[in-house]
Amino acid sequence: MTTVSNTKLKAQASALNFYYGDYQALKNIDFPVEQNKVTALIGPSGCGKSTFLRCFNRMHDLYPNMRYEGQILLNPDGVNIIGPHVDPIEVRMRISMVFQKPNPFPKSIYENVAYGLRVRGERNRKIIDEKVEEALRNAALWNEAKDRLNDLAFNLSGGQQQRLCIARALATDPEILLFDEPTSALDPIATSRIEELIHELKEKVTILIVTHNMQQAARVSDYTAFMYLGEVVEFDNTNKIFTNPSSKLTEEYITGRFG
Repeated sequence: MTTVSNTKLKAQASALNFYYGDYQALKNIDFPVEQNKVTALIGPSGCGKSTFLRCFNRMHDLYPNMRYEGQILLNPDGVNIIGPHVDPIEVRMRISMVFQKPNPFPKSIYENVAYGLRVRGERNRKIIDEKVEEALRNAALWNEAKDRLNDLAFNLSGGQQQRLCIARALATDPEILLFDEPTSALDPIATSRIEELIHELKEKVTILIVTHNMQQAARVSDYTAFMYLGEVVEFDNTNKIFTNPSSKLTEEYITGRFG
C-alpha cells in the first residue's frame, strides 16, 4: 500500500467503522486523501464505496440508526468531521457532493447555483452574481447558460444538468468534491466532458470519486482504492493498481475474473 506525505493530506480516515443499525458496512478503514488529487473508489456493488464516500459529508445523518466510529480528520484544522459535536451542515459546506443522476432543483439555472450561497446567508446580489458566474465557468457551463440563466434547470440536457449540479457544488468553495457515479446516467460525449472537467477541477479542489467504470478510474484518478466487503483491500497510485496490483483479489477484479 502506498503512503502519501502528511504535508499533502487534505483528509485522513483512521479506524473508521460505520453501521446501518446493527449491520457493519465499513470495517476499520484507514485511508489518506491527498490534496488537489483525484482518488477513485472501485469495487463490486455493495462493497461499501458509496457508504464510505457519504461519510465524508455526513449524508448518513439524514437517516435514523446510523453510527460512525473512528475518525475522518479534515486539514488544515484537523477537525474530526464525523465527531458527534461537529455540525453536519458545516461539513457539507466544506465538502460538496454530486450524485449519480443529475438532480437540479425545480428552480432557474441561476437559483440552482446560488442556492448554497443563500443557505449560507449571502444577501449581496453582486457577490452572488460573481460566484454564480465563477461556478458556471468552473463547471464548463457558462458559455451554454449565460444567456438563459432564468430558464428552468430542467430545460438543460442531461449532461448540462450534471454540470449544473457540479457548478452548484462548487459555488460554496468546497475543499473536497465527492462524485458518486457522476456519469453513469450520461451518454459517452457528456461523460467525456465531465471527465475533462474533473481533470481541470483538481487544480482547485480535492476530489473523491466512486465509479463502476474501471476505464474511467484509470483515466481520471491519481490514486485508486479497491474495496470489498466493507474493507479497503488495496490503495495505491492508479497506474500501479491497474498494471501491477499487490493483491490477488484486486487483480481478479480489474481483469474481470472476479467471483
